[in-house]
Amino acid sequence: MQNPWGSVPVPTWLRPFAGGSVNGLQVLLNIILRTLIVGAGIYTVLNLILAGYAYLSAGGDPKRIQDAGAKIWHSVLGLIIAAGAFVLAAVIGLILFNDANALLQLKVFTP
Repeated sequence: MQNPWGSVPVPTWLRPFAGGSVNGLQVLLNIILRTLIVGAGIYTVLNLILAGYAYLSAGGDPKRIQDAGAKIWHSVLGLIIAAGAFVLAAVIGLILFNDANALLQLKVFTP
């Protein structure tokens, strides 16, 4: 049975997100992963601003200062882990496949 709709090309507005000659599910996964990293960055910035405000408004209370410091540390650590995931994927792809983008640009083979 032949596909009655034929092949569907990637829309032109999605091509910059595709990262090369990938299409379909790969484009969707790349967009989702990039959106999650941007979301993690925005969340970290907002968390740092709120923690800085809590630190400044602590009024000398050691417990509130300690809580604000912990929130700052956790925000930075979370961003390092989110960015480190991409670095780790690139290193593992380079070691296993001799290509740093092997795990970063997913390729799904279909019949």
